[in-house]
Amino acid sequence: MSEINVVPYIDVMLVLLVIFMATAPLITQGVKVDLPRADAEVVSAESSEPVVITVDQFGDMYLDVGEDKNQPVDKDTLLVRISAVLKYNPDVPIMVKGDAAVGYGRVVEAMVLAQAAGASSVGLITVPPEQLEP
Repeated sequence: MSEINVVPYIDVMLVLLVIFMATAPLITQGVKVDLPRADAEVVSAESSEPVVITVDQFGDMYLDVGEDKNQPVDKDTLLVRISAVLKYNPDVPIMVKGDAAVGYGRVVEAMVLAQAAGASSVGLITVPPEQLEP
């Protein structure tokens, strides 16, 4: 009678699990944004992950949907991508994360583009005054 010894396979799987758990936080990428500090209420957890439009200190817009998440997008690309997401899932929340140094008009422009794409409401992301930047 022959049997397969699975103990080595379990050991390898546990080692891989530890490696992935250790490297996952290091893989996170994003655009550096100095969020404004405001005493705002925390938004309740939604069933779906929000779509985040980031406006950096230079006024460039980034979208966390699509292939090039760390590349600035133009207005037309932003409009097309948000429209596609909203067509697939109309209840997805749209959030704008604007740098504290960028002009107010540029953040409003991002909000207007999201509404033009079909978003019924657009939220703003801030950091509470007592917290340090994440």
